[in-house]
Amino acid sequence: MMRQSVPSMQDIEQAHQRISGQIHLTPVQTSSSINKICDVELYFKCENFQKTGSFKFRGAYNAVQQLSDEEAGHGVGTHSSGNHAAALALAANLKGTEAHIVMPDNSNPVKKRAVEHYGASITYCGPGLDAREETYRNVEKQTGAKFIHPSGDFQVICGQGTAAKELLEEIPNLDAIITPVGGGGLTSGSAIAAKAMKKDIRVYAGEPQMADDAYRSFKQGFLIPVDRPNTIADGLLTSLSPLTFRIITEYLDDVFTTSEATIVKAMRLIWERMKIVAEPSAAVALAAVLENRFVFKSKKVGVIISGGNVDLNNLPFRSQDES
Repeated sequence: MMRQSVPSMQDIEQAHQRISGQIHLTPVQTSSSINKICDVELYFKCENFQKTGSFKFRGAYNAVQQLSDEEAGHGVGTHSSGNHAAALALAANLKGTEAHIVMPDNSNPVKKRAVEHYGASITYCGPGLDAREETYRNVEKQTGAKFIHPSGDFQVICGQGTAAKELLEEIPNLDAIITPVGGGGLTSGSAIAAKAMKKDIRVYAGEPQMADDAYRSFKQGFLIPVDRPNTIADGLLTSLSPLTFRIITEYLDDVFTTSEATIVKAMRLIWERMKIVAEPSAAVALAAVLENRFVFKSKKVGVIISGGNVDLNNLPFRSQDES
């Protein structure tokens, strides 16, 4: 099988031109109190303010816009626990085609409602990557939908890289950027863009200890699929793809894992100190900074808050307080 080519900075720039009329230019915010807690100068790229509530719209819209009318004629499809599903549903809507989405039946209720709101056809499956892929194969046979991988698609990665591009255009003197990592699309695109724009910048990823396949893959040098992940960060339950693993191996400086307790602490800090809504997956990058302060001490660090789609009836810090 031929190896997929790796996106270049030119590909990311072209993607940015393609999507700039539809995406939000999300703000970069700071918090002096969080800076003091971490002893780091942090710049938060707030993709929780992006359309559909996450960075995923960048990649999904870029991928769908690249399809010919013939390719889009049978609709597009994917399997996703939520944010990519909603992003693809909206991108398909804007393209004037259908979206066929496979979602685990234990997906976040808020994310399920969002996918329904954007008019997608949803098929539910059991938890786990095998169940997702098998169910999607059946949907694909029935519909002929064009599959858009949540993270391993070339055009999706190009779209995701535009968030880091915007961040460095606004704050060019960053020492490092850190993203959460699940399937690796955001991390891959960010690493390519950041290293092209600033040669000496460090690029890191944060990952839950309870879903640490990217960490283990990065450290051991071969792709290790996720095995029964069990984390509050429901957007980071998927494995790296061969393409994102290849990019991360080449471009990333390190992967840090973080505990569930620190993820909740980081999420609460963002809510309380910055007055913005971040989902658990989005808090993982800050959690990694909190647990590795010696790496980031006194540096200027960009943190991508990847999304803000939260079930308000099931806030982790509320249940923690009440227990």
